[in-house]
Amino acid sequence: MAALLAGFTRASCRFHAARPALVAAAAALPLRCPAAPLGPPRPLSFSAAELVRAAPGPLRPYLHLMRLHQPAGTWLLYLPCTWSIGLAAEPGCLPDWHMLALFGAGAVLMRGAGCTINDLWDRDYDKQVARTAGRPLAAGEISTFQSFVFLGGQLSLALCVLLCLNYYSIILGAASLSLVVTYPLMKRITYWPQLVLGLTFNWGALLGWSAIHGSCDWSVCLPLYFSGVMWTLVYDTIYAHQDKRDDIVIGVKSTALKFKEDTKQWLSGFSTAMVSGLCVAGMNCDQTFPYYSAVAAVGAHLAYQIYTLDIDKPEDCWKKFASNRTVGVLLFVGIVLGNLWKRKNSETVEEPVESR
Repeated sequence: MAALLAGFTRASCRFHAARPALVAAAAALPLRCPAAPLGPPRPLSFSAAELVRAAPGPLRPYLHLMRLHQPAGTWLLYLPCTWSIGLAAEPGCLPDWHMLALFGAGAVLMRGAGCTINDLWDRDYDKQVARTAGRPLAAGEISTFQSFVFLGGQLSLALCVLLCLNYYSIILGAASLSLVVTYPLMKRITYWPQLVLGLTFNWGALLGWSAIHGSCDWSVCLPLYFSGVMWTLVYDTIYAHQDKRDDIVIGVKSTALKFKEDTKQWLSGFSTAMVSGLCVAGMNCDQTFPYYSAVAAVGAHLAYQIYTLDIDKPEDCWKKFASNRTVGVLLFVGIVLGNLWKRKNSETVEEPVESR
């Protein structure tokens, strides 16, 4: 018994001697904390802004320079091309999808080139305007030389697209380059830079028809082009009201500053002229009921924009400006359906002839 008690005593002493070392070892072990609960998964987004945000860092300033994150302008450049291509289609046929895709690529490139040229001209002005101070050139993210190199790349790719068209269209398309280059200067010398933008942005109304037929039918193309110019005066005057206070300070001009409180009356006049031009273009290419229904919807949309517009709220001006994509899409759908309706009408006319 004495031996057993002596053994327990020795074991207890050894345990107390080793206790500090065991405590130190336990303290050195990492504590296992429960994992933080995961939030809801972020939904997938394929918007242009998200795609640009996901691009590699060195590439991102160039994508911002060509406004790839703001596709509203690209749509407004592209849609007049789709109208012209749609009107040029054979009765009962859908538009040429190859041409639509080709002009889509051209619109992205030329809009990007136009924005690059604009920022090169305006880099000093942009620094003084809150909305544009973050643009890559104004913010110093890329140099003027890098912008010129990037511009050369965009124009080279756009030329490749243009060379896919017929000779008439190549010459007609190249003729628009002078407008692309000089438009940014217009705000320095006239209160009508939006008119020059309209002449530039709606060139596709001429080019789309010639790409299909080899030349322009001016009885259709000119009223369509005129309507597009009037449309641009509407949406870009609305857009210009966002910056009117900064424009006064830095000394640049716009239709927003010219029209002031009479803006809605001017916009109503431009909208009426646009709808009238579309009716003339439709009559000259034998358009049908769906087309005129779409023209009526376009007129109603523009009337709603103008009636509800608050020219002193920049966020409302942007909202109304961006909604013009809907105007262009409405008209394109009307053109396509109106062209398909032509086949139905022709079959109705031919039936009595065949039955005799």
